[in-house]
Parts: sequence; C-alpha cells; structure tokens
Amino acid sequence: MLPELGQVLLVLALLVALLQAVLPIAGAQRGNAAWMAVARPASFAQLALVAGAFALLTYAFVSQDFSVRYVATNSNSLLPLVYRYTAVWGSHEGSLLLWTLVLACWNGAVALFSRRLPEPVMARVLGVMGIVAFGFLAFLIFTSNPFERLIPAAAEGRDLNPLLQDPGMIIHPPMQYVGWAGFSVPFAFAIAALLDGRIDARWLRWTRPWTNIAWAFLSVGIALGSWWAYYELGWGGWWFWDPVENAAFMPWLVGAALIHSQAVTEKRGSFAGWTLLLAIAAFSLSLMGTFLVRSGVLTSVHAFASDPARGLFILVFLGLVIGGSLLLYALRAGRLEAGAGFQPASRETLLLLNNLLLASACAMILLGTLYPLLADALDLGKISVGPPYFGLLFFVLMAPLVALVPFGPLARWQRDQASRVVAMLLPWLLVALAAGVVAFFMAPQGAWKSAFGVAGAAWVILGTARFVWSRLGNGGRMTPEMWGMVLAHVGIGVFLAGALLVEAQNVQREVALRPGESLQVGRHEFVFQGVDQLRGPNYLADRGHVLVRRGGRKLTLLHPEKRAYASGGQVMTEAGIRPGLFGDVYVALGESLGDGAWAVRVHIKPFVRWIWAGAFLMALGGLVTATDRRFRRIPQEKSP
Repeated sequence: MLPELGQVLLVLALLVALLQAVLPIAGAQRGNAAWMAVARPASFAQLALVAGAFALLTYAFVSQDFSVRYVATNSNSLLPLVYRYTAVWGSHEGSLLLWTLVLACWNGAVALFSRRLPEPVMARVLGVMGIVAFGFLAFLIFTSNPFERLIPAAAEGRDLNPLLQDPGMIIHPPMQYVGWAGFSVPFAFAIAALLDGRIDARWLRWTRPWTNIAWAFLSVGIALGSWWAYYELGWGGWWFWDPVENAAFMPWLVGAALIHSQAVTEKRGSFAGWTLLLAIAAFSLSLMGTFLVRSGVLTSVHAFASDPARGLFILVFLGLVIGGSLLLYALRAGRLEAGAGFQPASRETLLLLNNLLLASACAMILLGTLYPLLADALDLGKISVGPPYFGLLFFVLMAPLVALVPFGPLARWQRDQASRVVAMLLPWLLVALAAGVVAFFMAPQGAWKSAFGVAGAAWVILGTARFVWSRLGNGGRMTPEMWGMVLAHVGIGVFLAGALLVEAQNVQREVALRPGESLQVGRHEFVFQGVDQLRGPNYLADRGHVLVRRGGRKLTLLHPEKRAYASGGQVMTEAGIRPGLFGDVYVALGESLGDGAWAVRVHIKPFVRWIWAGAFLMALGGLVTATDRRFRRIPQEKSP
C-alpha cells in the first residue's frame, strides 16, 4: 500500500498548496493577520508531504517494486544500487517529482529564513510560491502520476536509460533543478511587489542572496551537464547548442542580468521596473525549459520524455503564469517610483549596458531555439539552426560585455569621469594586449582565437585585480559581496581562456588501428594494444587499451569502452581520458572494422578543464555574495 500512500501525500500537498496560494494573499490584501499567518505552516506542511512522497518512490526503486509502472519502466534487477536511487529522477514522472520537491524546499527555506520581513510581504511571497507549487502538483497528479500501478506486476523491469547510468547524472539534474526552481523566489518577490504597488529597497535586499544562490546552483548544473556530455557521449565536445542546453542557458543569462540589476535598484533605486521584469523573465524561462524538456517537441539526448499531451498541460500553465505576470506588470509597473538619475559616465550606465547585452544574447538564443519549432508548426518546412548562428551572434554580443567587465567595479555611482577609470586600467590593457600578441605567434594553430582568448582572459582578470588593489590600497574593506563579484569575474576570465583556446587548438584524428599500430598526433604517440571484453553489473563491454607516449616516455594507459547493456542492447561509448591542468588526452573507441581493426578517435584538448573551472568560480562567487550579512539586516521599524 506504500504507492497508494504516496498518492495520498501528493493529493494532500496539492490541497495545502491551494490553501497557501489563496489565504495569505487574500489576507495581505484585506489586512487579516490570521489568514496571513497560514503561509509559513502551509509551506512547512507542503515540504513534509512532498518529501514523504519522494521517499516512498525512492523506496519503491530500492526494493524493486515492479508493480509500480514507473519503477518497471526505469529500473531492472541488474541495476546497481546507486543507480536505483538516481533512477527516481531518470524519466518524466520522477524528474517532475524531484522538481516539485526542490520547489518545496525553496518554499520551506523562504518561510524559515524570512521572519524579519513584514508579514504582508511574506504572505504575498509565499502565496505566489504556493500558486506555482499548486500547478506542478496538479501536473503530477493528473497527468504524470509516478505511483501508478501496473497490474499484473512486471516480472522484470526495462532498465534505466544507459545514458543516465553515470555519476555525472547523479548530481547534474538536482543541481539544475535547484537553480531553475530557485528563481521562483525573486519571481514571487516581483509579483508581491506588484500586488503591493511599490518596490522597497529593503525587501529587495532580502531577495538578492536567494537570486545569487539560485544562479550559482544553475551554473553548477549547466557545468555538470557540459562535463557529462564531454566524456559520456564520445564526441569530445563540451557545448553543442543543443535546444535543451539552451533551455538551461537562457535563464542563466537573464539571472546574471537580474543579479546586476538588483544591485542597482537596491543601492540607487534605479531600474526598479526592469528588475521586476527580469525576475519574471528568469522564472518564466525556467518553466519554459521544463516545457521544452518534457513536451515532446524536441529531440535531444538530454530530453526526458516525449508526450505532447503532458506538454500541453505545461504550455497552458506556462501561459497562465507568464501571461498573468505580464498583465499584472503592465497594470502596476507604472506606479513604481523612479530612482535617482545618473550621468552617462557612471556605474549605472555600465550595468545598464551589461543588462542589455545579456538580455539580447538570451533573446538571440530564444529565437534560434524556437524558430525551427514555429516553422515546422506553420508548415514552413524543416529548418535547423545550429552552431554557426549561435556561435557568431553570441560572440558579437559577448565581446563588448567582456570589454566592459573591468570598468564596472571601478566606476562610481551616479557620476564619474571616464578618463579616471581609463587611466587606472590602461596599463593592464596594454599587458593583456601584449599577452594576446604572444599567444598569436606561439599558437600552433587557431592563432586569432588563441590571441582573443588569452587577451580577453588577461584583461578581465587583471582588471578585476586592479579593483581589489584599488580598494585595499585606499584603506577600504572588501565585503563578501565584493569578493563574490571578484570570484565571478575571475571565473569569466578563466572560462574565456578555456573556451577559446580549446576551440582554437583542439586536434582530432579518427583512424582505423590494429593491435600494435600507432598514431602520432603532435608530441603524443598513441599505440593501440587491442581490445578485450569486460563484464559489468548490467552490461558487456569491449574494452580498448591505448598506450599514450609523449616525447618517447609513457604518459598513461587509457581504456575506452563500448558498452552493450543487457536490457535493450543499447550500446554506449565510454571515453578514456587523461585529465590535465593544461589539457586532456581523449580517446574514444568506435566500431569493429574486422580483421582486428577498430575505429579509434583521438583528441588533444588544451585547457578544456578551464571551462568548468571558470563556471565553478562563477558559482562560488554567487554563493560568497549570498553570505554578506548586510542582506539579512532589515529594519523592522520602517516597515510599511
């Protein structure tokens, strides 16, 4: 009866979410303290109920209860124990339950750590989060029930998708969901501010750490997804402009703009309406990401489901959330007070340009992602939008942003002299350009990309260091907010160097090799020693042995694999990788060509790990910023 208990818990959570959505908002509008007081206990109750349902589904997987349809579809008696746990979110129903659990965790955390906020504000914020939770719980119960019984019970399960039987997929989806669902907090704040008819800088100060945490987790989730695709798919690439990758990247870009816009609104009172619009857009794009992954409109290695009926539900929900939010914004945004004015040469102007470039990049990706779908729906033919479009336009939009990054922290609020900031940064600009010239002449190939990568990274990192030097040299104090900004900007520089250098200097060879034959790639020699068979817990693998030498000395022995899974016979590639700070040696095993010959793909990928190091530095910067104690000081006596 445990699956039935799980269904009951979800139904109870739905009723609690409805209560949380209606009473607190109505109480805030009417000034009814008793109704407003419902918000916090309802949030905690919803979290407990959803967590209980998730625990019961996890137990069904661990105990291999094949009378539950979802378990029978996504597990198998041969599946290792660790993947029985992760199989809970391995397909549509479970991943949606995980999304709902993460949303409930954010709900509970906001209720727990917001006691200093005025009660009407908190009632509206938690009420809006209750509305979102109600939508997801209704989706779960009425279209995607993970506890549906299979009668009679299956004797054996179908197994988890082999793509997901990987350590990277243990942590990638939860991290990404924490980021996506986390943007519900600034979204709820924005709707609460619009309902109240004004935006208070003290309330905005409270919401800033939540935004930074959500953005940081989304950064980690995207980086982990990129890392998983790099080593699991056997292609050797780290980003493919896949539509589902874009679905995660778009709210990340808007979230980055939101973080900067919130700082201006909180400190100077400017951009208030724009900040609320970005908060709405970040969460709306997160919901759109859910729609794209689960609607069946996309074909992607990242997509979890293909069910247009379920997608229609999400599309209707998305329309209600976005349409309702934008209607409220149109009706109320004009009442917001305008902030202090500022001159063209000021930090506000630089942050405005930052916002416009990030928003334009997001719009460009949104157009490229959705246009093929719209063209197909309108019978305009099959149109593919790929890396040439995304890569060129993204570079055009991001190059000015990279150029402006060092100026922002050094510029003064409201009014400054451009010559002052230029004079501070000019020596470091010359050093960065010199580094780019050296890279241009030393690069074995891709000279221009190498030069741009080194010069851009040096410019961002040295310019950021100039801010730290200026701050500490003048006797100033570096707050956690400032250190977080420094880490994030250094992360941009590290990422930029890794992305452009690996794109410029990546070397790939695909050849047929027999045992004893070798391949020379630059300074590396690859000796193919043959293939043997390896039996795993639920797969049979052809395991290659490739000796790698550099300069005549043994560097490593790599073991790329081709795995055929027992259930379904799906074949997966497992690359053999020697990681390094300054580059990876990457070998993938292809098909058997007969007579002992095998197709072997070899990559030399300089600085590829700097891509993920930069992403994690950016995420760390968001988390450090969130620890600033200033965000937790909210004077109660000035509450409206």
